[in-house]
Amino acid sequence: MTPVSRTADTTDPTPELRQRWSLTLADARGRKHPTAPDPAPYADNLLSRWSEPQRRYHTVEHLAEVLYRIDELAEYADDLAVVQLAAWFHDAVYRPDRSENEERSASLAERALPELGVGAARTAEVARLVRLTVTHDPAPDDPDGEVLCDADLAVLAGSPERYAAYAAAVREEYGFVPDADFTAGRSAVLSQLLALPRLFRTPRGYDLWEHPARRNLTTELDLLRGS
Repeated sequence: MTPVSRTADTTDPTPELRQRWSLTLADARGRKHPTAPDPAPYADNLLSRWSEPQRRYHTVEHLAEVLYRIDELAEYADDLAVVQLAAWFHDAVYRPDRSENEERSASLAERALPELGVGAARTAEVARLVRLTVTHDPAPDDPDGEVLCDADLAVLAGSPERYAAYAAAVREEYGFVPDADFTAGRSAVLSQLLALPRLFRTPRGYDLWEHPARRNLTTELDLLRGS
């Protein structure tokens, strides 16, 4: 894929994201499809989904960050275009009060990608990767799953200030949940992540992010428990 370099932080990442979408889709098709529809409206639809008002963390900025992290881990992917498409779809459907977001996001990919000329095998792989983000626990022989999950979890390894902003945004998304219930649910999620033998499966992801991510998760869990 032709790389798109990360630019300085801006208030609107959507122009670059639209460019990335077109390049990624061209790579995923692997050949010209003269009868395929214009991909631009599909990008607009996805970006509109990522911009819904109920989102505080799962936003366009999160999508952009995951794509940038995939760039960092690109050498480990078997099919980079598939991983990138999975990033676009992995939280395309997001309702904090529902538990089937990943399944609905995968189903969206299964409908949209064939319309855009993406073959059946790659479409199925995109959907599988989206569903994998339920657990973030790819198999050892799943390099594309490792890249996507590492990129999605990289936020956990931010500076203490960035991690605190991430945690606060997650709490805002679940503002309708009483404090006691949120604390219990969030603690369970953090404990599940900390119980994984490795949070990050790619060599680069592990080297860069494993230690700071575990530090941040442990700190948040201690705060939730009042330690």
